[in-house]
Amino acid sequence: MSLHQRQNENRSELQQRIDAELRAKAAARSKNESEQPDGVDDSSYIEGTKQTTSLAWAWALIFVAAVVLFGFFVYRSFTV
Repeated sequence: MSLHQRQNENRSELQQRIDAELRAKAAARSKNESEQPDGVDDSSYIEGTKQTTSLAWAWALIFVAAVVLFGFFVYRSFTV
């Protein structure tokens, strides 16, 4: 037969202190993240940039076509 004890009864004082410190750090970190969700202090790095235009799909299509064309040339060079 085994003894069933609660988990808290098996923990030492050091383990309880470490657990309390970790919980406090996690709470402080989550509070800080809610103030700055992306973790950036200064947004000056984004000056001079612009949003992606509606033609992004065209550039993606051109890139895929270039990769396919390159693959075709590699395939043809090994089959000849």
